Amino acid sequence: MYVKDVAHVSYGPALRRGALDKGGAEAVGGVVVVRYGYNPLAAIKNVKKEIEQVSPGLPSKMLADGTVSKVAIVPFYDRTGLIYETLGTLETAITEEILITILVVVVMVMHLRSSVLISGLLPLAVLICFIAMKTFRVDANIVALSGIAIAIGTMVDMGIIICENILNHLDECGPEDNRLEAVYRAASEVGSAILTAVSTTVVSFLPVFTMTGAEGKLFKPLAWTKTFCLIASIIVALTIIPPAAHVLFTRGSSLKKAGRKILGVVLLGCGVATWILFAWWAALIVIAIGAYHLFHEQLPAKTIGWGPKAANIAALIFVGIILTEHWIPLGVDKGVARNLVFVFVLIGGWLLFFKIFQNHYPAILAWCLRHKLTFLSLPVLIIVLGGLIWSGLGKEFMPPLDEGSFLYMPTTMPHASIGEALDIVTKQDEAFQSIPEVELVVGKIGRAETALDPAPVSMIETVINYKPEYILDKDGRRVRFKYDSKSKDFVRDSSGNLIPDENGRPYRQWREHIKSPDDIWDEIVKAGQIPGTTGAPKLQPIAARVVMLQSGMRAPMGVKVKGPDLKTIEKFGLELERLLKDVPSVEAEAVIADRVVGTPYIEIDIDRGAIARYGISIQMVQDVIEVAIGGVSITTTVEGRERYPVRVRYLRELRDQIETLGKILVPAMDDAQIPLIQLAKIRYVPGPQMIKSEDTFLTSYVLLDKKPKFAEVDVVEQCQKYLKDKIAAGELVVPPGVSYAFAGSYESQIRAQKTLMVVVPLALFIIFMILYLQFKSVITTFMVFSGIIVAWGGGFLMIWAYAQPWFLDFSVFGVNMRELFQVHTINLSVAIWVGFLALFGIASDDGVVMCTYLEQSFGKLKPTTVKEVHEAVIRAGTRRIRPCLMTTATTILALLPVLTSTGRGSDIMVPMAIPSFGGMTIEILTMLIVPVLYCWIKETKAR
Repeated sequence: MYVKDVAHVSYGPALRRGALDKGGAEAVGGVVVVRYGYNPLAAIKNVKKEIEQVSPGLPSKMLADGTVSKVAIVPFYDRTGLIYETLGTLETAITEEILITILVVVVMVMHLRSSVLISGLLPLAVLICFIAMKTFRVDANIVALSGIAIAIGTMVDMGIIICENILNHLDECGPEDNRLEAVYRAASEVGSAILTAVSTTVVSFLPVFTMTGAEGKLFKPLAWTKTFCLIASIIVALTIIPPAAHVLFTRGSSLKKAGRKILGVVLLGCGVATWILFAWWAALIVIAIGAYHLFHEQLPAKTIGWGPKAANIAALIFVGIILTEHWIPLGVDKGVARNLVFVFVLIGGWLLFFKIFQNHYPAILAWCLRHKLTFLSLPVLIIVLGGLIWSGLGKEFMPPLDEGSFLYMPTTMPHASIGEALDIVTKQDEAFQSIPEVELVVGKIGRAETALDPAPVSMIETVINYKPEYILDKDGRRVRFKYDSKSKDFVRDSSGNLIPDENGRPYRQWREHIKSPDDIWDEIVKAGQIPGTTGAPKLQPIAARVVMLQSGMRAPMGVKVKGPDLKTIEKFGLELERLLKDVPSVEAEAVIADRVVGTPYIEIDIDRGAIARYGISIQMVQDVIEVAIGGVSITTTVEGRERYPVRVRYLRELRDQIETLGKILVPAMDDAQIPLIQLAKIRYVPGPQMIKSEDTFLTSYVLLDKKPKFAEVDVVEQCQKYLKDKIAAGELVVPPGVSYAFAGSYESQIRAQKTLMVVVPLALFIIFMILYLQFKSVITTFMVFSGIIVAWGGGFLMIWAYAQPWFLDFSVFGVNMRELFQVHTINLSVAIWVGFLALFGIASDDGVVMCTYLEQSFGKLKPTTVKEVHEAVIRAGTRRIRPCLMTTATTILALLPVLTSTGRGSDIMVPMAIPSFGGMTIEILTMLIVPVLYCWIKETKAR
């Protein structure tokens, strides 16, 4: 007798636990898991190489119409674009920072050779930083490169201070003085101050190295790169700039003539190359400078006198136009001319303010010295306001990074079948795909064939990739296309495709009313509203996975309910869901409690008395149930390299209803066949779809999300207080054995805050000790340290201003400045504190430079009367005001491209830049505070 004589043999499906849908059609998907610590970009490239290798061998078939249908592997979530776009945004910001820094140096030094020397420090120091990153294996990610971005302004400060002092000493040299010794004296005079300033900046980032958890992994690369940049800048400033300055600034007549001829010929050649490769206007500037040097001997005396000024102006125009074309702050639709005007007015306005402040500094300082208490009340007021603002700010872990895609994760009812759940996903994906800004939609229900994805069928995960605002190249930079200014439309070829054109305009892919990714999310939420599904918190793939790894929840925040049994924790979770919907800062639609007990189960309760009467054991009944309903594997068939289990099971029509299940026969001891209904009770009962446990307790989650403009920590604190009030009022009763606790990404903020509360004061103390070692006086150290405290208050004032509706609420050429500088409410996050740490390091630099020269000046002059003290302070302050203003100007203006950046990754950079921008703006007062306090001390001694 054969098996076919007693059974029906056929291929059958395994139990389906998940499904994948692509844009409304079923598909087969796979997941690639990167090894821990491996470079994600390298892993993605390796995967793509493997796909190219296996693609030719994928199955294909000829259709009836002659078309060849072939299986293809299509990536639906690829981080490559995100990585290149974030790096592109940061590279763009760094380039623009360097160009602005060059502009500032040229304007304030007005000495082209020294401007070139100082500006050359930046790329050289950045290259040294890259070498250090390679040596210490620091990956070039968004946060690591942000460290370079926020260090640009500080890096050039070292060159400014030492180069400006060299120029002053060379100007004071007589005809017989040794220029080499003058350069050495100048470098030695400010060398210790530079080392002290850099040391305080490096030490200010020690708290970042002590961070643990997600914040430590996130920001330690930034601390490394910023430290590398500062060390590189000090190496270049102290070892390369002095000898280079001696070569460039000293005058040798014979070498000068030969050098001018050679320089003129080289510049003429560069001008021709610039005309061919770059732009005619840039070539004219280079050719004009080359012609000036080549025919210098034949030019009239007046023309020679105007030569250096003309060279400075030409350099300003040249760098300004390059910066404008690279930056385009007002947008490409406003044209180059308007953007050029805006850039020159914006940067020129700041530089004009600094120039006016420099020219009137002696008079301003003299007034402050006469009215010390009145003046000092201003920094005290700033510090007090900063403290008040600090106490009232919202708190969150990190500002969300725009990843270029969303993760839409609603749930269906736990009793929904896989067919019903798949139907819902299909309808949702079709609705999402119809949104013009959406590029690709892939939805998943259930779990994949891996232990890493224990998801129930009721959980939906839909990856929604949306188009970037403008068409980008593979490096994340905007691609320009041919544009007809007359018809105000883009030119297309015969196939309807856009025509690339370097002199054209970027093509915007979003509709007019879509201004940000938040608007796309609103469209997604509207399209995803289908009966039978819950709402979904706003998530992105990477952020969601991080939150899941940290808390186990699929939402940025939620409540973990632990208890003795599933029904109890489900009931209490539903009660929390009802109450949390009423919290004003909580998005009511996103509050979802787990439906723990809701999946239908068939329960077969064996009657022990009945089976005993027939002499049947429990094991025999269970074996029959297993074979009849679930099936049992009896062997494995080998089909080439494939293995298939052979299962024995009742036909579907004999087990698809309770009535038919009751007719299953169980053999008794006397070979009688007893129907199962006589041996057991068969009924439907609700049960868990998925059982979660933590700390040995059964656990369920109540997910929630915050409303816009609210901070995570504040929302959690409001929810905690609300629930405690309800418990105290008796409106919420916690069952015996049940406990609840809030969890989510806010926990990282609390952990980081506790760490910073200990380490930041320690870092400030170390900075204080470094300053003390420089000045050997506690009083003098406190004077310099006051700059850090004032800048701290200025940073919080800027954060407060960003939250005010009137701040920058005006338009230039039709562009609102609030939109340009992304003015919105800023919450106190780890990124903000990193920005303050950067500020603490640079805020004392001007005080160190100013106080060092005051000490040197008073050591030489030794004034004895109050009038002489005033004169000595004003003379010393006037001598050091230009380098101090230049260092402040480079730091402030270098941050402008960061504040206006809108590309991928700007979400992280902008919050770190705001404290430094606001703090350094207020830090200008340090150039008055330090001399005033120093004068006060010296006056007391003189009296």
